[in-house]
Amino acid sequence: MNKPNILIIMVDQLNGTLFPDGPADWLHAPNLKKLAARSTRFQQCYTASPLCAPGRASFMSGQLPSRTGVYDNAAEFASSIPTYAHHLRRAGYQTCLSGKMHFVGADQLHGFEERLTTDVYPPDFGWTPDYRKPGERIDWWYHNMGSVTGAGVAEITNQMEYDDEVAYHATRKIYDLSRGHDARPWCLTVSFTHPHDPYVARKKYWDLYEDCEHLLPEIGPIPYEDQDAHSQRILDANDRDNFNITEDHVRRARRAYFANISYLDDKIGEVLEALEGTRQDATILFVSDHGDMLGDRGLWYKMSFYDGSSRVPMMVASPEMKPGLITTPVSNIDICPTLCDLAGVSMDEVMPWTDGISVVPLGQGQTREEPVAMEYAAEASYAPLVSLRDGKWKFNMCSLDPDQLFDMEADPLELTNLADHPDHQDTLKTIRAKAEARWDLDAFDAAVRHSQAGRWVVYEALRNGSYFPWDYQPLQKASERYMRNHMDLNVLEENQRFPRGE
Repeated sequence: MNKPNILIIMVDQLNGTLFPDGPADWLHAPNLKKLAARSTRFQQCYTASPLCAPGRASFMSGQLPSRTGVYDNAAEFASSIPTYAHHLRRAGYQTCLSGKMHFVGADQLHGFEERLTTDVYPPDFGWTPDYRKPGERIDWWYHNMGSVTGAGVAEITNQMEYDDEVAYHATRKIYDLSRGHDARPWCLTVSFTHPHDPYVARKKYWDLYEDCEHLLPEIGPIPYEDQDAHSQRILDANDRDNFNITEDHVRRARRAYFANISYLDDKIGEVLEALEGTRQDATILFVSDHGDMLGDRGLWYKMSFYDGSSRVPMMVASPEMKPGLITTPVSNIDICPTLCDLAGVSMDEVMPWTDGISVVPLGQGQTREEPVAMEYAAEASYAPLVSLRDGKWKFNMCSLDPDQLFDMEADPLELTNLADHPDHQDTLKTIRAKAEARWDLDAFDAAVRHSQAGRWVVYEALRNGSYFPWDYQPLQKASERYMRNHMDLNVLEENQRFPRGE
């Protein structure tokens, strides 16, 4: 089988409900709309876990957090867990990452042969939650509502600086790949941190949404006492009592978020233009790690199984799959087996421990019945939460909370919990049995507590005395760049040009 080049474009915290069939019509995203037109588009794609590091480790490995042990944003991603980068590299691919992947631990490559940037977040254990102290807020790293009250315009921010760098290095890499110095097929992952909060955007993108009709959420704030138990925990973790969120704050935060989608679209356009300009063919995959509630129900950011937080866009442009809309529920843990399927790479050796399923058959007209699973065991949780999206049903379970059952066809905004409704007890019994067969919540909770306790000890120990950071340090070999005296200038100029002789 011919191994295609693969370009993966990942974004951070992009709400999948804004992608009903590619980007919503009102979004200013011409490059993503052009990509959507030639892609298989997955309308009901879910994250494995609605938080950055757990969702990304699962996306890369095809395994849920209960298998990877990446329960939260400070949990180590073990070097022994194969990722799509390992599988493809083993099969002869050159693998490269430009941007964020939120790896925690000393291994900052996880199968990538080359990494072009450092990460945007710390790779150590400092952000570890603690189930032994339910309700404790860790002010210096827990989200609060400051991103909402501080929303607005700026021409440069920490995150803009990062994503500008990600796009620059990605385009440079695509140009370099075109030179043909390495005959192997390539897999390039370009991973941006927008539209993740803070909700701050450049004025040129902010101005695009001056008259936007979507600056208020479909569901307004719900009083704290009427929220479900986990949403109350999220509000507490976000320090909601110390902020007065006005309608103007909501409008400005959502406007900046939409503006940053347009900023991202320009960055993605730069990458795709480089690919097109260098006449390289590649299978292209677009996905997010999780969503953002964007004020729905009064909730912001992620950490929830509600669709705003847990549903993500996913599009695949491949000659092996037909362009069009797929409404079958899928997961971003399906990406690892999907990439291997498209590249003709076997995962048989680890498949018994893999939760993801290739979506290539769905893009070829076949059907699928397996439910989609999600897990959450990080900040704002006091015990693990699990979820199944099974056909039209979504079922959420936690040992601390009442069950939740939603009919996603009749009630897409998830306003009516049917778990106690007498007409739906058979459905509840059936789907709960599936969840109990999949998860031992007591064992899951014990594993999370074991991990958290150990990391607190290690983190405090390593902060005493001299400290060697795990942050990835991208290397540039200055003596091998541009023109140096051990090079033949004529050969150099010819080899570094693409196309040659035109």
